[in-house]
Formats: sequence, structure tokens, C-alpha cells
Amino acid sequence: MELQIESSSGGVAITQKQKSVDPSTLFTAKDIISAIGRGFAPNQAFRLIRNADEIFDFVDLRLIFGHSDSDIRRVKSRVIGSNGKTRRLIEELTETSLVIYGHTIGIIGTFTQLEIARNAIQMIINGSQHTTVYKFLQRKRNDLKKQKLNLWKEL
Repeated sequence: MELQIESSSGGVAITQKQKSVDPSTLFTAKDIISAIGRGFAPNQAFRLIRNADEIFDFVDLRLIFGHSDSDIRRVKSRVIGSNGKTRRLIEELTETSLVIYGHTIGIIGTFTQLEIARNAIQMIINGSQHTTVYKFLQRKRNDLKKQKLNLWKEL
């Protein structure tokens, strides 16, 4: 296996020299390396190995705000919140891991968890009040709990 990391953008390319390796492991390895490159601690990034249904994604704030450092700083501050409250609530209520690093916001979680976290981040980017975002997260958390209960009932 050959690994190429582009330090300026954080891009990762993995090429497989042997055909015996499961191709899905290459995607997982790429995601782990990308997650670490986006600021996740290795033990957080290894969630992608331990839990096969978890994925890594990130929001690139430069795609939204261009190179406006002041807007990027403002949004990063809003996502973090006072004493880290907003970031902590997003993580707790969606059961994801979040890292705000450079011009990106990285997220690790299941597809559903990631979607809820991304929506909450998008609400903050769009200027929603924190209380509105917290209520949205709590409502989604309750919906997830109801879905889990319904799964148990069906079994």
C-alpha cells in the first residue's frame, strides 16, 4: 500500500499494490488519515475501524465564505459556543465527535448522526440562534430514541 498526503489541502491518496486487501479497508484508511489530518486525535479517528457504520465528513468553511477569515472565525466561534457549550451539546445529542480545526469542521458518526450534526452546523452558519439549534438537536435526539425503541418492539 502506498500513501500520498497533500499537506496543503489535507488530501489523501492510497494506492494498493497487492490485490489481496479488501478494497473497503482502503476507504476506511483514507478516512482515518483524513480525520487525523483535520484535527481528530487518533483514538477518535479509530472509531471508523471499531464501528463499521461510522463515517467521517467535514464542512469546509472556505467553500461557504471564500477566504474571509473574519467570517470563518465568527462561525467557528459560534459552533464552539461559550466555553465549548455548543460543540459539546452537538456531540452529546448526536453522539458524534466534532473537531473545529483550521477552516474545517470535522464530524465522525453514523450517517444519521452526521446528518443531524451537519444540519445543526448549517443552522449556526445561517445565523440561527443557539437556543433554536439546541431545541432542534433535542427534538432530533428524541426522534432517534423513538426509532430505537420501535426497532426493539418489532423484534
